[in-house]
Amino acid sequence: MLTKLSKKAKKLLRTRALFSGPSGRGKTLAVGFLARKLEVTSYRINVRAIVSKYVGDTEKNLRRLFDEAEDLGAILFFDEADALFGERREVKDSHDRYANGALNLLHDCVKKFQGLIILACNRHHPLDSKFMPRIQCHLWFRHRKRSLTKRNQR
Repeated sequence: MLTKLSKKAKKLLRTRALFSGPSGRGKTLAVGFLARKLEVTSYRINVRAIVSKYVGDTEKNLRRLFDEAEDLGAILFFDEADALFGERREVKDSHDRYANGALNLLHDCVKKFQGLIILACNRHHPLDSKFMPRIQCHLWFRHRKRSLTKRNQR
């Protein structure tokens, strides 16, 4: 399945994939495989480095990240994507309005980005319902008797 995704990503612009499944099942490993197969760099996005408590900084960080990845032709890999791409909140105060505004900007950046974006999360359908139609490939990493991380430690 990963080989098919890499072929699709080579041919198509704006490929979006969701890798979901329990921790330790190889989602991050799969992103590394795809980056090597496509001969590109992958950016593993740290949500804490993007989201800021200061007004306007989150948006500035998002724009900088997407511009840099676009210039390099890199894969954007959002680990723990449900933290950024989760369901919108009902607006109760200015914090909710700000969070929804940042989510709107994120969706806009994703829509315009020319390359491959991979979102990884532990749950099956944790993303905002308005974003899910953009996902072209959803891979579920199933439970295993032993996790990949434990197997590699031998």
